[in-house]
Amino acid sequence: MQQIRDYFERITPMSDQEWDFFSSRLVRQSFAKKATILKAGEVEKYLSFAESGMLRYFLRRGQDELEELTYDFSFAGEFASGYSSFVTQLPAQFYIESLTPVTLWRISFEDLQEVYAHTRVGNHIGRYAAEQLFLEKAKRELSFLAESAEERYLHLLTGQPQLIRQIPLKYLASYIGVTPQALSRIRKRIT
Repeated sequence: MQQIRDYFERITPMSDQEWDFFSSRLVRQSFAKKATILKAGEVEKYLSFAESGMLRYFLRRGQDELEELTYDFSFAGEFASGYSSFVTQLPAQFYIESLTPVTLWRISFEDLQEVYAHTRVGNHIGRYAAEQLFLEKAKRELSFLAESAEERYLHLLTGQPQLIRQIPLKYLASYIGVTPQALSRIRKRIT
């Protein structure tokens, strides 16, 4: 739990009283590898912070929804949530699954509203988290418009090199918008 406080302290100073109020609402939950954290059609009830592990966000499409399109990953030390569903409290249109065993610190929607209402720091952290999620989304959209698949792969590789090597090739390929075969050619070219 100290990892979360350290993360928040980098954003804004937090009194012990505010931390106690916030942390009393956190629940630690562990998931096995390949566990479904959120299913399409369900409402996201939690905002989570990943203590350990990796998560994949994906859509299913096509006939019988057999084709999976990976559009994001979350790693240890990052927020992890079906945030659009969490904020609106409407059903998610995507899935979240664990790629490795995962430990999450989670706060429910209702408890987070209490934190917002009763602490100065809650609103500041909530705004910061929303801004970071927006910036990541904008960065990803721009990368698809302005960069080649090879450039997208290189950025991913330089950002989290030790973790990216653990993600199956088919998920990485889907994430950068190419087939697994095309990603194999990219990897061969750059090594």
